[in-house]
Amino acid sequence: MEQLSLFAEQGQSPGLPATLLDYHPGLFTETESELILQKLIRESPWQQRVVKMYDKQVLTPRLTAWYADPETYDYTSLRRSVPNTWTPDLLLIKNRVEAIVGLKFNSVLLNYYRDGNDSVAWHSDNERALGTHPVIASVSFGQLRCFDIRKKQDHRQRYSIKLESGALMVMKGDLQVDWEHRIAKSSKPMKARLNLTFRVVI
Repeated sequence: MEQLSLFAEQGQSPGLPATLLDYHPGLFTETESELILQKLIRESPWQQRVVKMYDKQVLTPRLTAWYADPETYDYTSLRRSVPNTWTPDLLLIKNRVEAIVGLKFNSVLLNYYRDGNDSVAWHSDNERALGTHPVIASVSFGQLRCFDIRKKQDHRQRYSIKLESGALMVMKGDLQVDWEHRIAKSSKPMKARLNLTFRVVI
């Protein structure tokens, strides 16, 4: 089955699964996006996590930073860890996102894709701490990258979404149950990109 595009070169194309995804371009202006990009890259306490793949310890091909309300634990690791404290910039972004989504988030994961070699493999955000059908708000700043989704039971059902700088994408419904998503590596020259995923950790 040919890979489908949910969005045309400009704007949204027909066929967006409204029960799975909402897309809001231009939540932040071009000027705002560039300022946020540079400031967060410069000031965030970036880490490169080590994960186990095929019985080997490997570094994740991107940098991350995690912020949350006090007493919110880091559900991505087996140990309890203290989150970074919300910054004024992150709270500004959070408030604008919450006004659109209509939900209060208590944590955010920042992903820093330094160039086209940085990526995230196929996965679902289906950790128990997020609940069975989590709503996750994703904001992008910087380089446009493609967000791929595919049906777990039928990989021929596959879409690619172009995430623009300053845009908000809301993942919802059965997306984390029945679908996987990724940001693939790219052989094309790519500049820096930040992705902020706001979540409710139960």
